[in-house]
Amino acid sequence: MKAVILAGGYGTRLSEETEVIPKPLVEIGGKPILWHIMKIFSHYGINEFIICLGYKGYKIKEYFINYSKFNSDLTIDLNKNSIKVHNTSSESWIITLVDTGTETMTGGRLKRIEDYVRGETFCLTYGDGVSDVNISKLIKQHKKNKTEATVTGVTKPERFGKIKSKNNIVTEFSEKPSGVNFMINGGFFILNSSVIKYISNDHSIWEREPLEKLTKKRQLGIYNHNGFWHAMDTLRDKKILEELWKKNKAPWKVWR
Repeated sequence: MKAVILAGGYGTRLSEETEVIPKPLVEIGGKPILWHIMKIFSHYGINEFIICLGYKGYKIKEYFINYSKFNSDLTIDLNKNSIKVHNTSSESWIITLVDTGTETMTGGRLKRIEDYVRGETFCLTYGDGVSDVNISKLIKQHKKNKTEATVTGVTKPERFGKIKSKNNIVTEFSEKPSGVNFMINGGFFILNSSVIKYISNDHSIWEREPLEKLTKKRQLGIYNHNGFWHAMDTLRDKKILEELWKKNKAPWKVWR
């Protein structure tokens, strides 16, 4: 199974960091949050990734092109213009980096990678959120529901999209709710490629019309996650995650 990661947004609320690099490369504990997300999937045996690039996407390309060198000891011979790599520390990852446009919305980005997931069931998540969600159980829930899509529901205040459900099927999905403390969209979706037919164009926002259509057709299942989940939207969020990592209390670090 593949994991698709949406990594093309501007990250304007983290402008202190994102003026130079895209949001998914903002570091927690010396590693990009994108790396942390990929390590979560890798722990569950998912090692093939499709990363949807947008704002400063070339920086993400550079990171992975040079990944082996960044994580190894090097001997550099300037005279011979050669580099010898020692003690390589790498991952068993296959990564497809797709330019999906700087102004493309979340649904549009998904539509642009259709050829890479055609006829498959795959994971989808955002490039700025970490969790200790059990991916294996999430996939199992998706298969049990027999829906076209399954979303991970987590509890968080109102700035995230509200979800109501019954018998593990979403009955209401609202991207801009009022009030507090509902089950909300935590990302970490499992999708059948058939969901892409609900996406009209580059301006389509995945969290609106496509998910609303799936909800009306009772084709959006839910996996209720009561553990840790945190999005890195602001500098304050980054500091919270950084502090957890420094104290060796990062719940999303499910790998060893």
